[in-house]
Amino acid sequence: MPRELVWTGFVSVDGVMDSPGGRVEGHPAGGWVFRTPFVPEAFSLKEEELDDTTALLFGRRSYEAFAPIWSTSEDHLAYQALPKYVLSTTLDADSLVDGWGETAILRSIDDVSALKQSDGGAIFVHGSGGLARNLADAGLIDRYNLLVFSVRGRASSAGALRANAGSCSGNPLPMATGF
Repeated sequence: MPRELVWTGFVSVDGVMDSPGGRVEGHPAGGWVFRTPFVPEAFSLKEEELDDTTALLFGRRSYEAFAPIWSTSEDHLAYQALPKYVLSTTLDADSLVDGWGETAILRSIDDVSALKQSDGGAIFVHGSGGLARNLADAGLIDRYNLLVFSVRGRASSAGALRANAGSCSGNPLPMATGF
């Protein structure tokens, strides 16, 4: 039985996921997650994901953004022992973060497909918008876990789930309903 591949991400109401935690990727409204009111019930999904995750898969850019932080973060200690995979044609082994457990570099979507056929449980992809699009195009994503934030992103970027030219205000929008 194939392993489940789950894409999980923070997304604006109009489908942008670029730079939710900061301007590290150069998005003009980076950090929009932290300017949105915190709703504990919404973030309970992240705790459920921790229970289901048996491996992590990243695109190169997300790995380079997350690994230096998550490898030492108290909030992400559970990820320390999990196997991690990075899909990249350019990353080399010398660029992997030391002390964050087993990490393997995959070179193609076919490698991800083979990983899904291996023994084990759910593989979670955090962020990695370009990778998510490629995995979806290949029919490899089994489930999407989305935390939708009440901001408009309106940007064309590698991290956008859909192309939408324009500028991003990053301003919170009123929520009609809660959780």
